[in-house]
This record gives sequence, C-alpha cells and structure tokens, in this order.
Amino acid sequence: MTDLSATVPDTEYRGFMRLLPAAARPYALLARFDRPIGWWLLFWPGAWAIGLAGGAVERWDLLAWFLLGSIAMRGAGCVYNDIVDRDLDRQVERTRTRPLASGSVSLKAAWVWLVSLCLIGLVVLLQLNPVAAMIALASLAPVAAYPFMKRITWWPQAWLGIVFSWAAITGWAAVTGDLPLAALLLYAGCIAWAIGYDTIYALQDVEDDALVGVRSSARRMGPHVRAGVTAFYAIALTLWGAAFWQLRPDPLALLALVPVALHLIWQVATLIPSDGANALHRFRSNRNAGLLMFAACFVVGTTAF
Repeated sequence: MTDLSATVPDTEYRGFMRLLPAAARPYALLARFDRPIGWWLLFWPGAWAIGLAGGAVERWDLLAWFLLGSIAMRGAGCVYNDIVDRDLDRQVERTRTRPLASGSVSLKAAWVWLVSLCLIGLVVLLQLNPVAAMIALASLAPVAAYPFMKRITWWPQAWLGIVFSWAAITGWAAVTGDLPLAALLLYAGCIAWAIGYDTIYALQDVEDDALVGVRSSARRMGPHVRAGVTAFYAIALTLWGAAFWQLRPDPLALLALVPVALHLIWQVATLIPSDGANALHRFRSNRNAGLLMFAACFVVGTTAF
C-alpha cells in the first residue's frame, strides 16, 4: 500500500485515491489524479472559449468532452514529463517520491500508461470539427518540448502557458469553426495568467531548483516575484478585457471581469514567497479564479451573440 507520508506536499490523497487498489495507486499518482488542480487549469481556458464564443448552452457537450480530455491529456503530459525528468526528480525533495523516480512504476509500464491516456484523448479529438481537431493536433509539438524548457530557458512557465492555454483556441474553433481576434486575445491572456500562477507554484522548489540547476521564472524574478506575478496577472486581465470588447464594446462587459480581478489581487496581496504552503494555497486557488472567469465569459458570450 502506498505510504501517505511519502506523497508530495500538494497531493490530495483522499476520496477517489483511497478507493483505488494498491496496485493502481502508483499509476494514478503518475498521472497526478491525486492533484485535480492540474486538469482544472488545463480545462478552464477551453471552457472560457466555449462560453465566450456563445456555445456554453447549445454546445454543453463540448464542455463535457473538454473536461474528459483535460483529465486524460494532463495525465498523459505528467507521465511524459516524469519519463523525461526521472533523473532530475530523484534529486529534488518534493519530487523524489514520484512513481518513476522512486521505482514503484517501471519505465516500460509508464510508456504503456502514457499510450492508454493518449487513446482517451484521441476519442475526444474525434468529437471535434476538422478545424478544431487540426488545432488540437498542432499542440503535440509544444507539449513534447515542454519538459526540456527548464533546462534551456529561465522561462519554462511561458512555455507551460502556451501549452496549458491551447484549449482556448481549440474550444473557440470547436464552436465557430474559425479563430477571430477575440479568440487570440483570450489565448494570449491565458498564457499570461499561466505564467503568473506557475511562477507561484515554482516558489516551492526555488532552493532545490538552484541546487540541481533547474531554471524557473520564480528564480529569475528573485525578490521581485510578487511584482512580477502582479504584472502578468495585469496583462492577462487587459487581454481578456480586450477579447470581451471585441464581442461587446460596452463598459458593462468589462465589469464581468471584476470578480476574477479581485481574486487575482487577493492572491498577490497575500502571497508569501518564502512560505511554500502559502504559495501552494494561492496556486490552487486558481481553480476558483477559473470558475469566476467562466462566469464572466458565459455572461458576455450569451449576451453578445
């Protein structure tokens, strides 16, 4: 049976995870099923796009498919990341207990699990129109490159933003079959948001990353990390506001962003960069930020068309 004390600090080892047979738990941990925040962050940009494109009601099925795809493909991405990073993970306190790094899952079994998750993603892909399917397939290259970014750039969080925000352009195309300027502005805003929240997440590993030579935006910003995150959140809100304006040039539409703006302000105002638990809590709260943004997109999307 998996030792609960050996799991990483940000695990949510309860509920579904406790019900799994002991033999299945390492595979669930490898796909990060114990940490649902990851697939929420992957899902929200797609949900926002569907809502803002006016498809949240008529194409509610897309929301369900995108949720399934987010769970499967986030899991696949984590398995692939751990395959690439298994040697680095053994050197970092927070990641040395991951299934591949610890040896509880073999490399061969990890590849089989990765393919299985990708097959679920393929089922979701087949539900999309040709334009959206082509856009989704185009994400494979940046996804494959992501695990190597921390070795070659101080801004792997920017690459993660490109990858984790991809559902925004896929979701919009799934509803309308095209990519107007509003969709691109929404996508760009999602990238800035992801840089902000993943910088907060990276604060947990600053010391270990420095020891093993892993680069991150949190290390790059140093003592200015709170100001840096604030800047990226401000950029995100500006770009989202511009996307809203494209659809509904009315100051009232921008008011829909006030709740999510207040939430992001709370994050940076209460962030303690030296406190890993504080940073983790602020990072996880982006699930709520996503819900607030979805509400804004739903309101603007259903009143603009």
